[in-house]
Amino acid sequence: MGLYYKYLYYFLLGNVDVLNNLGTGATFKELSSTKLKDLELPLPSFPEQKRIVTILDETFAALETVVANTEKNLANARELFAGYLNSVFASNIDTWNQKKLGDVCENLDSKRVPITKSKRKPGKVPYYGASGIVDYVQDYLFDEDLLLVSEDGANLLARTYPIAFSISGKSWVNNHAHVLRFRNFESQKFIEYYLNSISLAPHVSGMAQPKLNQKALNSIAIPFPSIEIQSEIVEELDHLSVQTKELRRIYQQKLSVLVELKQSLLQKAFSGELTANPDAPIKEAAA
Repeated sequence: MGLYYKYLYYFLLGNVDVLNNLGTGATFKELSSTKLKDLELPLPSFPEQKRIVTILDETFAALETVVANTEKNLANARELFAGYLNSVFASNIDTWNQKKLGDVCENLDSKRVPITKSKRKPGKVPYYGASGIVDYVQDYLFDEDLLLVSEDGANLLARTYPIAFSISGKSWVNNHAHVLRFRNFESQKFIEYYLNSISLAPHVSGMAQPKLNQKALNSIAIPFPSIEIQSEIVEELDHLSVQTKELRRIYQQKLSVLVELKQSLLQKAFSGELTANPDAPIKEAAA
């Protein structure tokens, strides 16, 4: 009867979870030839195998095009907000008053308390680090609106995600995030947006272990227009942020659906459903 190599490839691709479960080993899983031989493989005629492979090839090619377009749209949604954020400050920075960050907020770093994981008591209060919530604990250090700014970590230079983020209510903050208190929430959000729009490289020390110390943070020059202008800009950026987040959610959900569709097609391929109606999966992928 014979076995078409690409038919076997698709079969193994559709059974990755099964193969992982058959593997042994804690650090590196190993799949023995004995267990692999025990895996049952549906084996239709050689022409039938090639027909299934042809259908999968065509369908997966269509899916790859959809995935590529979706990933591009997702990247565009991210760049849309970042580009607009940069333009807002770049077009107005020369007409606004300039101040040092340390002059417009109060630094509460001295109130931070790090807790090792083994000593944390589980609870409902978010425990924050350099990049956001890392755990939940029982007690709290703060109960107010605050701006946290990453103190260390590769993200200070890589900027994969925001380095400044607002928090509200009860919280506990470790010593990997600076804690800033502002006189009003509009200024807090305005500075959050600004810090996330600029490069912090000139203020960061250390390349292997980047660090933004308190002195460097306080010395950052920031535009500081009237509270009315700050409020208008924050409202506009908040609105655009909600829209772009929704776009990103839609595109990320679509990518998840496409991954599930590929697995569904592989399951159908080895249950005889594809050859019964070979045009269906291609139409489904196109849709």
